[in-house]
Amino acid sequence: MPVAIVSGANRGLGLELVQQLLQRGWRVIAACRKTREKRLTELAGSHPGHLHVMPLDVTSERSIAAFAGQATLVTDRVDLLINNAGVLVSGERFGEVTARSLTESFAVNAAGALLLTQACVGLLRVAGGARVANVSTVMASIAASDTFRTPSYAISKAALNMVTRLLAAELSPQGICVAAFHPGWVQTDMGGANAPLAVERAATLLIDRALALRPADAGRFIASEDGRDIPW
Repeated sequence: MPVAIVSGANRGLGLELVQQLLQRGWRVIAACRKTREKRLTELAGSHPGHLHVMPLDVTSERSIAAFAGQATLVTDRVDLLINNAGVLVSGERFGEVTARSLTESFAVNAAGALLLTQACVGLLRVAGGARVANVSTVMASIAASDTFRTPSYAISKAALNMVTRLLAAELSPQGICVAAFHPGWVQTDMGGANAPLAVERAATLLIDRALALRPADAGRFIASEDGRDIPW
């Protein structure tokens, strides 16, 4: 039975990814800061032995190390790691961007993915052909950027794209394929009610694309909806 880790798993896209992976017969380690969310508890009850909910703060090296150690107690391998944990500071305007919002966004959106992947690499190696999916955004595309919008989010996700390239270069020779994905504008707390893409559809597309990754896809920046490459 394949095993996945999903960070930021307590709500939105992360929670839906967990649910759909369980429906596909996977064992899932759901990583999040708030482990007592009602829906996660319900899923754990309806999938005994298949869902493990574990605390994780991707901005804390101590928390990441503890999580990785705990993960080895429930599995000897990880076939898919989805770095989904993310934060978006809403309402940012030029002249009002703060150092704190930039720093916190970078810690969650970019550094967290690198450090979590690094901590879990032993489990990924064992799987053979493991995949790492970094949840990015088209707003991280430098080539496509032409407005001053959500700067902390866009800048930190652009850094995540570089994390993807670096990890791909390092881990491809070890049989681990790393790629970044734009899941679309999704109807979540972050995306808002006006987003055109239902969270169920976004999760299905992302999982399908991630599982279809081949060695030649390492380091790509992919649109989940149609599989096209997004310009850096």
